[in-house]
Amino acid sequence: MIDRCGSCPRFLSVDHQLIRSTFAVVERRAEHAVTFFYAHLFRHNPGVRELFPEDMLPQRDRLLAALAHVVARLEDPGLAAHLGQLGRDHRKFLASPALYAAVGQSLLAAFAHAAGTAWTIEAEKAWTEAYGHVAGLMLAGADAAAGAGEPAWWDADVVRHERYGDDLAVLTLRPRQPLPYLPGQYVSVSSLRVPRVWRTYSLADAPRPDGTVELHVSRIAGGAMSTALVEETGPGEVLRLSAPGGGLVARTPPGGLRTYVCGGTGWAPVRALLAQAVGAEPGLEGRLFVVARSKEYLYAREDAESLKERLPGLNVTYITAAPRQRKDRATERLLQALRACVHWSAHDVYLAGPPAFVAEVAEVLEELGTDPARIHHDVLPSVGRFTTRPNTAAERLLDPPVPLWHNPEARAPRDAP
Repeated sequence: MIDRCGSCPRFLSVDHQLIRSTFAVVERRAEHAVTFFYAHLFRHNPGVRELFPEDMLPQRDRLLAALAHVVARLEDPGLAAHLGQLGRDHRKFLASPALYAAVGQSLLAAFAHAAGTAWTIEAEKAWTEAYGHVAGLMLAGADAAAGAGEPAWWDADVVRHERYGDDLAVLTLRPRQPLPYLPGQYVSVSSLRVPRVWRTYSLADAPRPDGTVELHVSRIAGGAMSTALVEETGPGEVLRLSAPGGGLVARTPPGGLRTYVCGGTGWAPVRALLAQAVGAEPGLEGRLFVVARSKEYLYAREDAESLKERLPGLNVTYITAAPRQRKDRATERLLQALRACVHWSAHDVYLAGPPAFVAEVAEVLEELGTDPARIHHDVLPSVGRFTTRPNTAAERLLDPPVPLWHNPEARAPRDAP
């Protein structure tokens, strides 16, 4: 089933329409399909269960999100690189070729069960071939990382833990091996306090001479990892960090105009990009919008002011919801501020924050004339109980999204095994 050569960057021989039409049927029974998948996987491979977290509910959502991401991008020339990076990252799960094969068998069994009459011989053949390509490219990425001497994860000592209010903590870590990364990238984090769970957090600075890295973590209601990192973790503990990843890295040529927009702990990667600019381009000209759901959550202000002193060409605007207003009104105030700005076609935009925030702001930026190719952000599919964000202003009015301005755990689909 697995094509491990990694030589086919696109799924040229697979019937893409058949893949998508079958997946559409399965999506309508998504929760049933994923429950069947894990039951089948654990029943036929009992030893595999210990590789997964105790709470499987979030895991089920992530699996469908990862599959949807691949199905939607079958013709994308960048899909092969994405899958190679995913395989590199999955080394932290101790994912072996045998595990890939077992997952493939259970996935096909689950799809056959959920798709009903839509699961034809042709559909099974197409999905078998498609999964073989996916697994092959992921294994090739894992092999390349191992061949380059890259560890499956980095052990990192906690050297400082600072609290900002009840919900937010800034952790300074010292990896025991050099961690190569670019400003704006993220890592997945694991703690022995929450076994077999990984959550993604952006690195909040350019590489430092002492080798330390900084994470900004907000406690999410019901989030085991964020709660452990904010409330329980202290200096002297050891965390595991995955290989860095992400595309929110500096792309603007020297002298180019740029705008940075961040919501909540989206400040972390933006701070890293600005710290890089201090050393590489102190004459930078641009705009920075720092958004928080209320003033007490505007923890970034002191750092932003310090960076502005070293980047005098940077104009900084802080935005929160007005007193006694709904917290999601901060987004509305941001959009008003963006509409008051000009020359969007001349700017690169670096955008970070919760997935729904990123999607809404990116849509408005395009309306204002920003070239979509110049709007830079990570791909962060939402994690929910198989729900989608509102598509129109009317839908948002009737069902406003929950304002999660510190929402690192919403990035979790990237970490699904």
